[in-house]
Amino acid sequence: MIFVPSLNHGDVYVRSIRPRDTRPLGKLLKANRSWLEKWEATIPGYSAMPPVGDIIRSLLRLARHNQAAPFVIEYKGDVVGQITVSGLSFGSLASGSIGYWISQEVAGRGITPTAVALVADWCFTGLGIHRVEICIRPENAASLRIVRKLGMRYEGLRRRFIHIDGDWRDHFCFAVTIDEVPGGLLARLTRGTADERLADIPEADLIAARTPIR
Repeated sequence: MIFVPSLNHGDVYVRSIRPRDTRPLGKLLKANRSWLEKWEATIPGYSAMPPVGDIIRSLLRLARHNQAAPFVIEYKGDVVGQITVSGLSFGSLASGSIGYWISQEVAGRGITPTAVALVADWCFTGLGIHRVEICIRPENAASLRIVRKLGMRYEGLRRRFIHIDGDWRDHFCFAVTIDEVPGGLLARLTRGTADERLADIPEADLIAARTPIR
């Protein structure tokens, strides 16, 4: 079972998700429905999102089987979002994928990049992971700014990659390996030394993402 720690930098705090987070997360998701709906993962054939309690139980079950590391994001003591490392693989691959969401009320304050950096650094040093990735819909400008701030490297376009908001959606993939950030991703972020050009998307992929597959 993966032990999910508590991590913080300044007013940003990430900790293991718990069953008692059902109410605050449910309230937050309801209040931010219009803000989050277009980015939410969905299940083919189902129109409704599973109850929050079921989602938390599923995440904790995956953690028990070393497949995921689910965190809650807090800011100044309030629950403001959630971040998960999923698809964890060890051994020769040693990688994981980071996904997150945050309340619109606190968006733009640097909370999400800090949370991502905290969790990624823990993956490198605490889990022994070699590589983490973030996959982002081409339309998600806010998340594209986050990977630029972190200096994550663009790896390519994945066509119809994840079922989001009721359909299979294209995603841009960004990654970073431990070798690229020997001092840690958080240190790079706080120093402002990230090379944002690493996240540049080639024009060909931008065009492809606007072109439906026929």
